[in-house]
Amino acid sequence: MVGVTSALQSRINGELASALGNSSQAAVISFGTGLVLLCVLLLVLPSMRAGLRRLPAALRSGSLSRWQLLGGLGGGSYVAVQTAVVPVIGVALFAVSGVAGQTVASLYVDKVGLGPAGRQLVTPTRIAAAALAVIAVVVSAADRLGTATFSLVAVIAGLAAGAALAVQGAINGQVSVAARSPLSASWVNFVVGTTLLLMLLAFRTATGGPGLTTTRQAWWLYTGGAIGVLFVATAAFVIAHLGVLLFTLCQIAGQVVGAVVLDLVSPVAGEHVTAWTLAGAALTLIAIAVGAGLLGSVRTARAG
Repeated sequence: MVGVTSALQSRINGELASALGNSSQAAVISFGTGLVLLCVLLLVLPSMRAGLRRLPAALRSGSLSRWQLLGGLGGGSYVAVQTAVVPVIGVALFAVSGVAGQTVASLYVDKVGLGPAGRQLVTPTRIAAAALAVIAVVVSAADRLGTATFSLVAVIAGLAAGAALAVQGAINGQVSVAARSPLSASWVNFVVGTTLLLMLLAFRTATGGPGLTTTRQAWWLYTGGAIGVLFVATAAFVIAHLGVLLFTLCQIAGQVVGAVVLDLVSPVAGEHVTAWTLAGAALTLIAIAVGAGLLGSVRTARAG
């Protein structure tokens, strides 16, 4: 369900960017409202404040490096790309391209040991899963290649955003371990991400980009940040019961399915779900199953 809400967040942030005519402003609003909500939680949750107090000691001892506090750069980049490209290519294709980038980048993340679990073997099975995820992007866009409504730049941006998300998750995991509080790590993440997006907005405004819009929009267009906080809070609860791997797989599956449903029920103007899009989404789910070894587990169970 939290994966479905992340697909909903993509649509909300994309709609806000279209309404404002300024994707940078929409990204700041989304991340900024999430930061405000986390600041409220910081005021009422002693465990979050205790977690933040542990971080300076972790930096002094060397168990945590300063650059590992910059995971929010990945999250900020993801939201910036999300708000800019969803109005162009739709939620489904963005979700598939983002998952592909996330899957491929995870091979590198695990190989070098960026996450709290340390270095992990890059197995042929995981390589096959990454390859399937990339193929899924090509299949999803097959019927739009060369057409006026297709943007290769937007798809590549989605791939890069997914890769940034994989790195962000690994770095935030290290901060979460040091703070012993996922919400404390999330607060640091939102501070860094909001700062990045504010700098991007200031740069675009100063260089002749679209001006800031003060017109009030529909209330639901401002809920993207709240969904982000809901994602963080739910993850902190569910991971304690299912573990990181199973939670991540369920989240991605929900994101892909939710994105396809959104584009079927309420497509972006000029975009629509085709058989190629559905085939790409199905391949993405297969790639996830392969990467987790779920298909092998099914075969073993049947043989038993």
